[in-house]
Amino acid sequence: MRMNVSAEPADVDLRPLSARSVVLSLLLGTHPPQLPVKDLIRLVEPFGVGGSTLRAALSRMTASGDLRRTDDAVYGLSDRLLARQRRQDEAVRPRTRTWHGDWEMLVITATGRGPAERADLRARLTALRLAELREGVWLRPANLTRPLPAGLADLAQSYTARPDRPAPELAATLWPLTAWSATARALLTRAAGSRLPADRLTVFAAAVRHLLADPVLPPELLPPHWPGDELRTAYAGYRAQLGAAGEG
Repeated sequence: MRMNVSAEPADVDLRPLSARSVVLSLLLGTHPPQLPVKDLIRLVEPFGVGGSTLRAALSRMTASGDLRRTDDAVYGLSDRLLARQRRQDEAVRPRTRTWHGDWEMLVITATGRGPAERADLRARLTALRLAELREGVWLRPANLTRPLPAGLADLAQSYTARPDRPAPELAATLWPLTAWSATARALLTRAAGSRLPADRLTVFAAAVRHLLADPVLPPELLPPHWPGDELRTAYAGYRAQLGAAGEG
């Protein structure tokens, strides 16, 4: 059984964002996720990205399928990255319901899958905020309103379960809650101390990635002083500031 990681990181390693990462961060936080090139030039300048560097990045990103370009020089996210934006939006505003003690359980029944298929399925289940109890058995508290994708029916059987093990103890085994909380606190500290636009974008890009790994558990299963909502609020405030700058 996979055990909880209890190490508490004292800080987070934040690497400067590339021009591609700056563009993606801006578009992923924009609704609808498209901007004219003239607005992109204005928006990326505070993050240290010049016009020629931006145009080169846009060309590469369009060729690689990250972006779509319209005839009037408007760039928008590709379908693949639109799906990423939906996951990011859900991470910032997860849809939950009152928890009554039931757990979702998914048992993988498909066989004969290669390593790439298994890795893809594992990533899909993790994105659904399920955790692996043992090989092929995934579960989480039934407190999310999202349905399971229809395609999983060909690969797994789903059940509603009530484990005998105490729920807080089981949750602490399935997710590295102490480490997640410590990293979130470190990100909040870095965000509060960051003043330069590039530094703040780097911190909040890391924050939204971290929110994607939040298991969004019922409050009664979380450690005291869980910082999930605080990190979401900080990120939402930052996104509002960027949105106001984009409209300027």
